[in-house]
Amino acid sequence: MLQLNNPSLLKKSLFINGKWLKSKITTTVTNPFDNSTISTVSLCDKKQCNDAITYAQTAFKSWREFTAKQRSNLLYKWYELILANKKDLAQIITYEQGKPLAEALGEIVYGASYIQWFAEQAKRIDGDIIPPPNSDQRIACIKQPIGVVACITPWNFPNAMLARKIAPALAAGCTVVCKPSELTPLSALALTELSRQAGIPTGVINILMGDAAMIGKQFCASKIIKKLSFTGSTAVGKLLAAQCVDTLKRITMELGGNAPFIVFEDANIDSAVEGLMASKYRNSGQTCVCTNRILVQKPIAKIFKQKLIDAVKSQLVVGFGANKDVTTGPLINQQACLKVDELVNDALKKGAQIDYQDTTREGNLYPPTVLSNVSAQMEIAQQEIFGPVAIIIEFDNEQQALEIANNTDAGLAAYFFTQDYRRIYRVSEALEYGMVGINSGIISNEMAPFGGVKQSGMGREGSKYGLDDYLEIKYICLGGINS
Repeated sequence: MLQLNNPSLLKKSLFINGKWLKSKITTTVTNPFDNSTISTVSLCDKKQCNDAITYAQTAFKSWREFTAKQRSNLLYKWYELILANKKDLAQIITYEQGKPLAEALGEIVYGASYIQWFAEQAKRIDGDIIPPPNSDQRIACIKQPIGVVACITPWNFPNAMLARKIAPALAAGCTVVCKPSELTPLSALALTELSRQAGIPTGVINILMGDAAMIGKQFCASKIIKKLSFTGSTAVGKLLAAQCVDTLKRITMELGGNAPFIVFEDANIDSAVEGLMASKYRNSGQTCVCTNRILVQKPIAKIFKQKLIDAVKSQLVVGFGANKDVTTGPLINQQACLKVDELVNDALKKGAQIDYQDTTREGNLYPPTVLSNVSAQMEIAQQEIFGPVAIIIEFDNEQQALEIANNTDAGLAAYFFTQDYRRIYRVSEALEYGMVGINSGIISNEMAPFGGVKQSGMGREGSKYGLDDYLEIKYICLGGINS
């Protein structure tokens, strides 16, 4: 049973205009480990969705007038409250999403780092003075908040994805209307309660759970909402982007990935295995930047595979994430398990082989698995697996590795291991991805721009670039100086 030191964090209602509102429509939040009920939460109807947008617009008129320092101070108070309650917030993630407590705690600190970062960046929204074409004019450029922002976030990082979107919006002077996943709403609501306790004004943050199609359409059709930020599947991202055309809304899309992890023959194999374990099996493989295809140069393929199997056997413990020593929790639901099964079975029919598979298989737990003899044409190499299955594809040379790695519509994250400094430059520049990790399996942090190319989306989150999509640049020309 979920027990918190701070019970006020367990909210079950919509948060609109600073008030917790119940509704007649509810949904059940379940523990993905055993499908037991954690709570019921309210779902919004169309009117409540529209009300939230209207209240956000009203709040924007005053929030945009707050000084950068005032907004910064409030964000920083929110950040401090999150860290003070991080153990409870981690418990909520483990129970509703499934990841182990240590990993959930890491997500809380990671998400909070974005709030801290943008609390600092709020004071650095600088404009420009531009030399005029003649002495009778002066030219200035200022940056102003774009307006009300809609955020739609997924279930795999229910705390961090929301923090990564709300923090830059508020730092820029925008207000937000957010829809977290109905599978993991409790994390979003707890985060929102702490924002209220931090003193962030009424109407600046609004949280809605409900029918995804209805809310998505309302967000996209609204003339009040000036920007939509979405993290999720490529298919849904395309649909939302199309729906935003009529209002020419600015959009940020962080969509699906198909990350290659390339191990060249000159790599430090032990370091490569360590990096792969961090990239592939984190959150049971349910991350958009986790390794999807492991490309290993043939001369080292045999030893690499054995070291990987040894690491999986010795390091991964499957079970309920709240239990001690568990490193690998369940997939989000039974449908997710069935999808991974389908991909694995399809690969086996086409010639792949299982070199290792954990014996634990109950409920929504999917056993960590290593497959070899996989070809780049198999379905399992073309789709996001979103499960703890490592697939090994062998290659002959650098050019072939790049061709395999780039042969996908996705372009979010890529990784490679080598000790050749010349190859580092060649390969990092040739990979068609928005983010590249070299000799590292973990690359995401608040100081770096997060985002992809091709059909993995557009825009960047985090870093000094993370405010750009929440701001308009206004050109001001003053004439008649000499008259």
